[in-house]
Amino acid sequence: MSETIFALSSGALPAGVSVIRISGPGVRFAFETMLGDVPPARQAVLRRITDGEGGEIDRGLALFFPGPASFTGEDCGELHLHGSRAVVARCLQVLGNFDEFRPAEAGEFSRRAFANGKMDLTEAEGLADLIHAETEAQRRAALDQAGGALRSLYEGWMKRLTHARAMLEAELDFADEADVPGSVSDTIWDDLTRLRQEMSAHLSGIVWGEIVRDGFRIALVGAPNAGKSTLLNRLADREVAIVSAIPGTTRDMLEVRLDLGGHLVLVTDTAGLRESGDEIELEGMRRAKKAVAAADLVLLLDDGSGAPELGKLDDAPSIWKIRTKSDLRAPLSHDGYDLILSARTGEGMDNLVSAIAAEIDRRSSGYAAALPNRERHRAALAAALRALDRSFAVREDGAELVAESLRTASHALGRITGHVDVEDLLGVIFSEFCVGK
Repeated sequence: MSETIFALSSGALPAGVSVIRISGPGVRFAFETMLGDVPPARQAVLRRITDGEGGEIDRGLALFFPGPASFTGEDCGELHLHGSRAVVARCLQVLGNFDEFRPAEAGEFSRRAFANGKMDLTEAEGLADLIHAETEAQRRAALDQAGGALRSLYEGWMKRLTHARAMLEAELDFADEADVPGSVSDTIWDDLTRLRQEMSAHLSGIVWGEIVRDGFRIALVGAPNAGKSTLLNRLADREVAIVSAIPGTTRDMLEVRLDLGGHLVLVTDTAGLRESGDEIELEGMRRAKKAVAAADLVLLLDDGSGAPELGKLDDAPSIWKIRTKSDLRAPLSHDGYDLILSARTGEGMDNLVSAIAAEIDRRSSGYAAALPNRERHRAALAAALRALDRSFAVREDGAELVAESLRTASHALGRITGHVDVEDLLGVIFSEFCVGK
């Protein structure tokens, strides 16, 4: 990589401090030109930062990280300047005037780190998730993944598959040798059985991994005027939805993002379900039923006038029946309701929030911190598991077929970490990053 890249890596301007990151073979030249020298490695020094022709841009801190002991594996530098738009613009302009220097693309620093062996794809994805983390659960999961938890797991599985293939090939290639008994391959099957169980359990955890990353979805469903919009506003603690006594006010889906118990929760307000000939209202109800099918939890609201039937759904989520408007007409008993509340007065809201948090904790219990959380993880893990299953199916048909199935399984795992055949994925993965990372 002959080009040197640079970008603003800190937040939006203006700011108290801005950080400009530089990576590539021209870092030393840039520092010598703009600072007068190259600072000692990994030491922050105060310098007068110039345009290389005597004009001062700012006074700030400079750090130099020589490769390969840097984030990207190349020479890297950072300039910590005042967060003025004018200061940053001038500094970027000067860097852009140097030969073989150019602004970095989104995720390009991380992509160079991957290319130079400083991280694998799962760590890169974890880093992207850490940048975008909104809740404590997302932060913990992303930090584990960025720290190499998935990489260690998959590389451990690949080593076990490689060992099993080595035992099979030893039997094939050295069957006549005295120190390679003919039954040596029989020793691999106990471990392959355990490996199959581990992979299957890990793959089942992707549902929760996706929930942590993308959010736990709750759909508010009920008849018109059952209190869905009022409840959404109360949960969001702001006026998100229009509340009116006129039935059918909500005709589309409204969604808010909440942090409940450290988990990202997406709450969707839907159109009221009733018989109607209005074309727009019918479309709203169609979307409401679609939201029900996609939800992890459905809150079926009933203000005492009766809740609509949701019908039978494939893979129907959990449904809680919620009695609303308890301040206007308290129910005679709690029978048939999971919770009773008034979103207008706040009565019962703490119980609802606590119950949702407890439900999320219940569903998450038993899952490891490091979980697959992307569709590409699911596809590759499923392919690896199918190949491993195939090795058992062809066990009696010859060691060559077993070894090929194990090679296929290892290859599938390698696609997750980026060890094999992933060039087509790189643009997609690193496009998730912001410029300067």
